[in-house]
Amino acid sequence: MAVSRAEKETELQELSEAFRGTETAVLVDYRGVTVPQVTELRRQIRAAGGSYRVVKNSLAKRAAAGTTVALLDKHFAGSTAVVSTGADPVAMAKALTAFLKATPSMTVKAAVVQGQAVAATAVSELATMPGKPELYAKLLYVLQAPMQQLVTVLSAVPRDLVNVISAYERKRTDEGASAS
Repeated sequence: MAVSRAEKETELQELSEAFRGTETAVLVDYRGVTVPQVTELRRQIRAAGGSYRVVKNSLAKRAAAGTTVALLDKHFAGSTAVVSTGADPVAMAKALTAFLKATPSMTVKAAVVQGQAVAATAVSELATMPGKPELYAKLLYVLQAPMQQLVTVLSAVPRDLVNVISAYERKRTDEGASAS
C-alpha cells in the first residue's frame, strides 16, 4: 500500500515536533530484533520518560533540520530507530543499555546528549551516572548538613547544662544518702 503525500507530511510534522522537544537522542540499528523485544524496549523507554520510534531516514533528515538531532544527520542510514527524551537522559540511557546487554543484535549508531554529539560508547558511560532523583538526594544532603550541624552545636549548650545539673543532683543525693 502506497503512502500518500499527505500522510508523509503528517508524519514529517509529528517527527519535527518530537525532535524539537528532544534534548537527548540515540540512533539505534534495530536489525535482528523481534517485535516482542521492541515492544518491551518501548515499554522500558516510556517508563524512563523517553520514546522509541522507527523512522524513515529521508523523513528523519528533513525533520531533524534546525534541531539538535541534525548533528546525527550522517548516521540516518540503514534500519534506524530513534530513542529520545526531553527529560532525564540518564534514565533513558540506563533503560537502553540494559536492553542492549540483553539484545546484542541491536547496536547504537550515534547519540546527541543535551545538544552535544557524542560517540556511541558514551551512551553506556551515561548509564553509569546517577540519575536525577539520586543527584537531588545528594544535593539535599549537602544543603542540609550545615543546618543539621548548626542545630547540633546550638543544642549542645542546653544539653550540657542539663547534664551538669543532673550530675550535681545525683551527687547531692549520694552525699545525702551516705550522711544518713
